[in-house]
Amino acid sequence: MNIDWQILLWINGHHSEWADVLMWYVSSPLTWLPMYALLIGILVYKYRNWKAVLFIIIGFVVAVGLSDFTCSGILKPLICRPRPTHEPALAGLVHIVNGYTGGLYGFCSSHAANTMACGLLFSLLYRNKIATSFLMAWVALNCYSRMYLGAHYPGDIIVGLLVGALYAVLVWLALTRWLHVDDAAARRGDS
Repeated sequence: MNIDWQILLWINGHHSEWADVLMWYVSSPLTWLPMYALLIGILVYKYRNWKAVLFIIIGFVVAVGLSDFTCSGILKPLICRPRPTHEPALAGLVHIVNGYTGGLYGFCSSHAANTMACGLLFSLLYRNKIATSFLMAWVALNCYSRMYLGAHYPGDIIVGLLVGALYAVLVWLALTRWLHVDDAAARRGDS
């Protein structure tokens, strides 16, 4: 059994009823809608310029959209690595929560990519240690929940994080260098 399987089974094997419920909600994108609204509110307050905010929101859509498409639209069908819940060799070993087995393929994790794209892009734009710490903890918890639920191997998560980080940095560069959405422009109100 490879290390990816061993780590996954260790995380997935430490389950309980309360953790099943918690991880189910942590993994649901709908759970985090209030946080997304708060992040947008913080950026609106920081930039106070509707053009800058519009470009930033479009940037988030682009970063998360490209992350999701790269993982789900390109890599999963190209690599065809079954999720742990669909791996015949792991049948009966993976704890399944609420009957959730996910789609057939899991490489790489869209949840990891999307949360990293969102968290890192916000952190690069907002530049606040407390907010960045909170968002990286959110990313880590979301990634942990995916392994806890048996939806992804650690390798799926790591590659997803790299994909999300790549798009977050590229969008941040586009926003700051070409669209001039930066701190100086926000202070002047001319971005």
